[in-house]
Amino acid sequence: MRGISGIRRLVNTRNIRQLSSSSILPKTKTLASSSSSSSSPALRASPQSVTHPRPSFHFPPFSYRNYSSSSAGPSNIVMVESEEQFNSSMRKVKDNSQPAIYYFTAVWCPPCKLLSPIIGQLSEKYPHVTTYKVDIDHKELGNVLSKLDINSVPRLHFFHNGEKASEVVGADVERIKDTMEKLYK
Repeated sequence: MRGISGIRRLVNTRNIRQLSSSSILPKTKTLASSSSSSSSPALRASPQSVTHPRPSFHFPPFSYRNYSSSSAGPSNIVMVESEEQFNSSMRKVKDNSQPAIYYFTAVWCPPCKLLSPIIGQLSEKYPHVTTYKVDIDHKELGNVLSKLDINSVPRLHFFHNGEKASEVVGADVERIKDTMEKLYK
């Protein structure tokens, strides 16, 4: 008898009755009310008699879409995948005084995924500006990234008249738009 009275102190049977009569739990044997005797068969019900509904989760299929791909972007977005490509593009930008943006990104980076379509829209708005998209996970770029001290993404380097004019770290869309407006209009 001592065990059942201890259970009564821990469990408020009125709440259990309300739960079992609600739509949360399926209709099965309910526990006795607080006014029933301690020898009630409902209190001695086996654990198998009480069932709980199992929620069913349906996850959409996972996509391994490469968010740093340039195939869907404008033609003035160029992927840089090696140190040689990076150095060649940097020489072109500095020697020809071309307006350019170096967009350092990573496929696994959520802010980069947020920023990627915005960079695409801005490159359409400013077709004379070449955007060099640099995925920091390419092994061939390790030396370049360490020389430039690229330790976080997204990071954008803005070049105007062959010189680095500005830098934006993070997915600060308004600051990126303002910088492009000032430099490339």
